[in-house]
Amino acid sequence: MNQVILIGRTTKEPELKFLQTGLAVCNFTLAIDKNLSKDKKQEYESKGYPTADFINIVVYGKQAENCANYLDKGRLTAVQGRIQTRSYEAKDGTRRYVTEVVANHVEFLEWSKKDNDIEGFSQVDNADLPF
Repeated sequence: MNQVILIGRTTKEPELKFLQTGLAVCNFTLAIDKNLSKDKKQEYESKGYPTADFINIVVYGKQAENCANYLDKGRLTAVQGRIQTRSYEAKDGTRRYVTEVVANHVEFLEWSKKDNDIEGFSQVDNADLPF
């Protein structure tokens, strides 16, 4: 079984590309907190150790286009997918290996202020709800 579920924050703006077939491909990176105690986190930071893991994510198709349009740096995001390892030859002739998560499902757990202003939709105050 090869399945992974991650929740983290995007580290930069997603990159959207299209294959020669026209299929959309979006790449982004999630920073996954290591859930260290406050003391352990301070110790790691003082020694220059990372307090998060940085995982490369690849998304295909319409979902890739949605990620490119609606994900921003720092956005809390959930990803479900599978781990993939591949290799390629770099420009200098060396063999490079990449491990990444190919996402089957991406869920936006946070929306920015600008996303609340999408045409045709408006944010509703809970006090205005009849139930």
